[in-house]
Amino acid sequence: MNFHKYQALGNTYLVIESDIPLTAAMVRTLCDVNYGIGADGILVDLPQPEDDLFHVVIYNPDGSEAEKSGNGLRIFARYLWDELLVADEPFTIVTKGGAVTAQILDNGRFVHVEMGQVSFFANGISTNGSHVSTAEPITLNGRTFELYRADIGNPHCVVILDDMSAETARQMAHEYGPLIENDGRFPNRTNVQFMRILDPNHIQLEIWERGAGYTLASGSSSCAAAAVAHRLG
Repeated sequence: MNFHKYQALGNTYLVIESDIPLTAAMVRTLCDVNYGIGADGILVDLPQPEDDLFHVVIYNPDGSEAEKSGNGLRIFARYLWDELLVADEPFTIVTKGGAVTAQILDNGRFVHVEMGQVSFFANGISTNGSHVSTAEPITLNGRTFELYRADIGNPHCVVILDDMSAETARQMAHEYGPLIENDGRFPNRTNVQFMRILDPNHIQLEIWERGAGYTLASGSSSCAAAAVAHRLG
């Protein structure tokens, strides 16, 4: 089994060239830093079918399959470039969460991925229009949060934090992230973003990823949180 290991903003992924299905146990072992190679996820490069599009399967380190991953897709696009499978024209990558358009820029220095449209949820109903997402209160360990749901091909839940230090926000992500991820209102679990609004042009996130836990960065989480912040004004 051939593999490549990449990182994007601290997110590490293995890219595996194989048409052999991976089991959840195999994924967990490969991602384990002590007993495997160590990674935040695995990208399986599937053989190209007749549509001439690139197809990828994305795995979380717990063995579950993810619909999309922003950093994972950037890595996969760069892998295609490194393998001389794409040039500098836009190309399409098909994921479980839908097809995305990617492009290599500046002779490989940058990768652009069009993640798609964000869907918001108001009173449990998805909306792409001008309606502002409705806050959903949730109480955990005696503390109440307001959640904002968003979907960009994979599920997200944005928690807007009060003014607090970055360290306190990080501690909250570790404490409440797994509780929100596995809350009963999310039957397929959810990614969680704890967002501090620093000023009208900057937000800061602490991210708890579904199936991965606390992570240094997440492309789809950044898209979802920025979209919610923009929608709320």
